Amino acid sequence: MSQLIPLTLLAPALLLATALHARVQTGRRQSLSGWYSEYAALAALLLSAIGLAQLLAFGPAQIALFDGAFALVIRLDAISAAMTILVAFVGWIVLRYSRTYLDGEPREGSFHGLMLATLAAVLFLAQSGSLPVLVIGFIGVGFGLRRLLLFYPERAAAHRAATKFAIVWHAGDLALILSSALFISAYGTADLRALVQAVKPELSLTQHLAIAFLVAAAVLKTATFPLHGWLTEVMEAPTPVSALLHAGIINAGGFLLIRTAELVQASPGSMGVLVAIGGLTALFGAVVMLTQSAIKTALAWSTISQMGFMLLQCGLGLWPLALLHIVAHSLYKAHAFLSSGGAIAAVAGVRKPGPIAVPSLANVAKSFAIALVLYGALSLVFALIAGPKSPQVLAIGAILIFGVSYLVAQGLADEAPSELTYRTSVLATVVAFAYFVFQQTSYMVWGSSLPAAPDPGTLEWALITLAVLSFGLVAFAQALFPLWTYHPSTAGLRVHVANGLYLNALLDRFVGGYQVTKFK
Repeated sequence: MSQLIPLTLLAPALLLATALHARVQTGRRQSLSGWYSEYAALAALLLSAIGLAQLLAFGPAQIALFDGAFALVIRLDAISAAMTILVAFVGWIVLRYSRTYLDGEPREGSFHGLMLATLAAVLFLAQSGSLPVLVIGFIGVGFGLRRLLLFYPERAAAHRAATKFAIVWHAGDLALILSSALFISAYGTADLRALVQAVKPELSLTQHLAIAFLVAAAVLKTATFPLHGWLTEVMEAPTPVSALLHAGIINAGGFLLIRTAELVQASPGSMGVLVAIGGLTALFGAVVMLTQSAIKTALAWSTISQMGFMLLQCGLGLWPLALLHIVAHSLYKAHAFLSSGGAIAAVAGVRKPGPIAVPSLANVAKSFAIALVLYGALSLVFALIAGPKSPQVLAIGAILIFGVSYLVAQGLADEAPSELTYRTSVLATVVAFAYFVFQQTSYMVWGSSLPAAPDPGTLEWALITLAVLSFGLVAFAQALFPLWTYHPSTAGLRVHVANGLYLNALLDRFVGGYQVTKFK
């Protein structure tokens, strides 16, 4: 462990200083706050890159203030370096976009100050090496994001979304505080490295409870089923807020699990809960997403589904893959939200296609068989080259290939042109190949910093089987959707699914969301 101070710590400090400056801007000078914010975010990105260079040159480093229960530890390692660069890059892109998006707003300086402060809290959280730093970071992110969601305080929908967010997010904070207190009482320290070294296979009741509250905190912060509704209603805030939330902040729950992976993996029951909740959330979010007509709402449901899939990966012990998922999802979702305004015009300008090739039951069955055989062949090739794959890795790959089977089925439809058949077949091959390449790469980059997936026992095998079968059945039904989409019963079911089975209405009723409120 290097004795040098992690240079990445300077990034959130710089953003906080700029945030204070942006908040006090008034009058015409407010327009300059956008430029200050963009350049500060770019400087934070450069500092994060310098931190990566420090890691490669001198190895991991950390700085600690206090000891024991109140240890404040900032750590620079492969995980924090990757997350810091990712957050800083997304933050810079979002703030660059905000400079023109908010130009001329009466509270432009206030917006940039809040965005910078929230981004600083996320960067601080990404470098955490102790439980108190995690708690401080999550609380700071929650307060900053709530203020951003209320940027237009005259909107009743914004108040409803902010209230629901605050309830769920701060419930996660409370769970994390309880987990920290239990860990400290059991081990006498808040330093995560010390906790990992002290944890034993046989856990006491206190330690089991500590891990359970830790998992609960992560679940609450990733908008999982059934408390997912707030994430679909944050569109009342400016678009840059949605981009930062969906591309960065919502991933914090997954980062919490990855940072404490050794502790979470010591409890098979907690891992099983992650698989169950994550798998259910992924399936539910994906099904509802298909029924949405608004672009941003569909993207929100996509985020819910992706967060569930990430929790599923964590529950299976595929920590490097979960971290890679965070990186890929952040980059994709930031681009999707910031470019959503031009998506409608782009789609409208595309030449309308001809009739859709509807696959039959035989076509769908054939597509799944072809995709699975192709996947099995590639997995065998990679096993011969890089060694055997764990059952968990193969299961996640099979779930991924189920999604590709839907496209292959369209290519095999009787009315499909030969070009479509060729393209879908090539796509299936590329996706299966890319999965193993990315999986191998993620383990090369982060594998030494994270625990290996556990050898599956009876519980693990049952969960793996259930997950694969569930995703397979949903993908199979999706591929057959054109055959029964016009049935009368389907129209009614689509309405219920499009409204998320009305689960969000229960939380609305709890927070008084149906009341008419007047704002002055």
